[in-house]
Amino acid sequence: MAIANSDTSYGTVSRIFHWLTALLILSAIALGLIATNLAEGALQSDSAAVAQVATLFSLHKTIGVAAFFVALLRILWALGQTNPHPLHPEKRFETALAAFVHWLLYGAMLLVPLSGWIHHAAQTGFAPIWWPFGQGLPFVPQSEVLATIAGTIHHMGTDALMVAIALHIVGALKHAFIDRDATLARMAGRVPFAPPTLQGPARSHALPAALALALWATILVAGSFLAKPHAPHTATATPAAPITHASTTAPSTAAQPDTWQVQTGTIAFEISQFGASVGGSFQNWQADITFNPDAPSTTMGRADVQIDIASLSLGGLTSQALGAHFFDASAHPNAQFSASISASDSGYLATGVLRLKGQEISVTLPFTLSIIDDTATLQGETRLDRRDFGIGAGVTDEGQLGFGVLVRITLTAKRGA
Repeated sequence: MAIANSDTSYGTVSRIFHWLTALLILSAIALGLIATNLAEGALQSDSAAVAQVATLFSLHKTIGVAAFFVALLRILWALGQTNPHPLHPEKRFETALAAFVHWLLYGAMLLVPLSGWIHHAAQTGFAPIWWPFGQGLPFVPQSEVLATIAGTIHHMGTDALMVAIALHIVGALKHAFIDRDATLARMAGRVPFAPPTLQGPARSHALPAALALALWATILVAGSFLAKPHAPHTATATPAAPITHASTTAPSTAAQPDTWQVQTGTIAFEISQFGASVGGSFQNWQADITFNPDAPSTTMGRADVQIDIASLSLGGLTSQALGAHFFDASAHPNAQFSASISASDSGYLATGVLRLKGQEISVTLPFTLSIIDDTATLQGETRLDRRDFGIGAGVTDEGQLGFGVLVRITLTAKRGA
């Protein structure tokens, strides 16, 4: 059997690409549908079920990426090949419909996995792609808006892909069992005893390709407009009470401390999921902080921080993380950190108790604080163990979900009344 295509049959390379692409695409679709159906129940079930769903989604994504590259190679190969003549060129509508479906499939083989990949790369993904090249994509920023648009296009494109596959299969079965011609045989690699009699020269038309292109353009535009990105949370800009600190230009006294109003701030964290780093943050919080480095005692101030657990932003993991087996936001809507502030060799320490999900754990947060003119900047980080708070208690495999959590605090405050 020839490697390249001929006027009457497909070559070995084209047939391998055809069946390998079909296997990958059908496998990815099946895994995606199964994982999606299981996901809703798994989020309310035990952690083992969540891990099972994550594994299915990882397999779905990994096969999808493989399908994208195989499809790309297939299309590049096809561009340099002879396209076998249609067996029934006199059936113009049927021939045009077959061409339209083929162009539709070519677009789907690229757009569907690529949009899913962008959806994964643009957010903190639920379940990583199993390969060593990272989870991001060049020129794809972390953006919930972009992730939502890409996810909508991915779902719409998948629907179009399944319709195209169904039409393709129905057409192949018609040729095999009704027309009884060599259409399916030449893609299956079975050479007919006699080559088919061509009814005329092969004629190519731009209309099927143009229609397929118009359909995909419509899906791209509609997906962008129909997507409903979640409105981003805004962090509390001003804490409940001022931060006081000595200025570099006007030394403070215990009687007349400087007053600072918080302008921006983040409470962020990182945890490992299936070996990949996953980052999140709490968008709504309030802080009551007093601080005076000239205090006569070792305690220079106090901090009382209230965190709205429901304001968690964790990309594709947000719904899962707010569930009963993790943060359990419905039963424990708030977290609180109450601490005293003292000096350390490298800066300051906030030492106190973190109340989270019904647990009270002693926590020390080292931080640095610098003041330039009227602007104060705070940076600090500490490590917690999620097991201390019963978060994901059923996930005992650290490879699935890391035990350690790195917490980072940043804060910018402005001198004010």
